[in-house]
Amino acid sequence: MNVTILLGTVRNGRQSHKAAQYVASTLAERGSKVDLIDLAEEPLPMLGYEPHQNKETEQRIRQISNRLDESDAIILVTPEYQGSFSGALKNALDHYYTEFHKKPVGVVAASAGGMAGINASTQLQHVILSLGAYPLPMKLLVPQVHHAFDDSFEPLNEKIIEMTGKFLDEFSWFAEAIIQKKTVR
Repeated sequence: MNVTILLGTVRNGRQSHKAAQYVASTLAERGSKVDLIDLAEEPLPMLGYEPHQNKETEQRIRQISNRLDESDAIILVTPEYQGSFSGALKNALDHYYTEFHKKPVGVVAASAGGMAGINASTQLQHVILSLGAYPLPMKLLVPQVHHAFDDSFEPLNEKIIEMTGKFLDEFSWFAEAIIQKKTVR
């Protein structure tokens, strides 16, 4: 299965990228082909704001579109900012619509507090439906993300390992069921 992870955090000092890296490595260990799109490394201009558009930017937009389009399933990773998901991720979702159509999409949310990005993840599931995609009901929520992973992206406690395993079990089952249904038609 080809899985694209879209990492929607661009701030200095960010932490949710550690969750994205851990999910990516765990998926790869399970046999998936994983493509991690990090919006901090591949920034997108604000949709509709043309002054910053040049050939390099247009090429990046097309390349990300192709990468999302080639994936069988997508995982969105976001920190929770002011009770919602990141603006960088929202901008990316605004750029790409057809690339999500009828694809299974999982959500990973993280926060510095104990609520683990629950608001961001719930809002993202609504947006996923609006994109014409299928949100996985289960979410991977990472509380106190600053204390969840080391600098090598390894989890610092068994709970993270357990939660990630359960999330990826559900994600794989869900994605395979949808992929199989799409190929039968």
